[in-house]
Amino acid sequence: FNFLARPRRFGKSLLVSTLQSYFEGRKDLFTGLAMETLETEWIQYPVLHLDLTGVNYHTPGSLNNLLHVRLCEWEKIYGKDDNEIELGTRFMGIIKRAYAQTGRQVVLLIDEYEKPVLDTIGDDERQKQHIDTLHGFYGGIKSSEGMLKFVLLTGVTKIGKLSVFSALNNLNEITFDHRYASLCGITEKELHPLFDDDIHALAVNNRITDEEACAQLKTQYDGYHFKNNTDGIYNPFSLITALDKQEIGNYWFATGTP
Repeated sequence: FNFLARPRRFGKSLLVSTLQSYFEGRKDLFTGLAMETLETEWIQYPVLHLDLTGVNYHTPGSLNNLLHVRLCEWEKIYGKDDNEIELGTRFMGIIKRAYAQTGRQVVLLIDEYEKPVLDTIGDDERQKQHIDTLHGFYGGIKSSEGMLKFVLLTGVTKIGKLSVFSALNNLNEITFDHRYASLCGITEKELHPLFDDDIHALAVNNRITDEEACAQLKTQYDGYHFKNNTDGIYNPFSLITALDKQEIGNYWFATGTP
């Protein structure tokens, strides 16, 4: 069981979708990349991907409805037991049937696990409802341990009172692990030569040299360190937006400003 926290707009969802494609054995999507040769088996595992973004959690029943819809999608694939009524029980049943039907352990990917809680800060009643719902939903993960190949939860913060972590007492928190410091975002090594043409276009548009453009990008978007003595990380959203617009701006900051 792994947990990774990163700021918003930092590539968590891209990481999750990449892992989904990998565990689904989608070798065609990795053509020309290092993984194409690093992996030799390309085993297809059953993958349950839960994305908790894109919903207005201030709306009554929004969280329960999202979970219900997602469970219904999985039940169409792996079947349903009418005796499973609660959301958490249905979730456990899906994991069990996916494991039994495929003969392979299940991969569980949960993107922004705590978003319903963060979105309702200031609305204590609704936030408590969401905490109770998520606690019940996530609670079954621990009891399904033997049927799970890999589990990743992502978020922007670790909320202790959510209680999901107390259930997962063997949780491997990789947020500040030096081995995964550059898991999301873009390093200086990755910036060149992959983005050199875009950097040159930025320089031409702003009538500066390529070296000056690189210096401005580094000053504005580099500097994230998730562990001491590790490489600086460029914010991917800001960097790619600046190269697309050919103009340096406060793009990441603007996404969080009302």
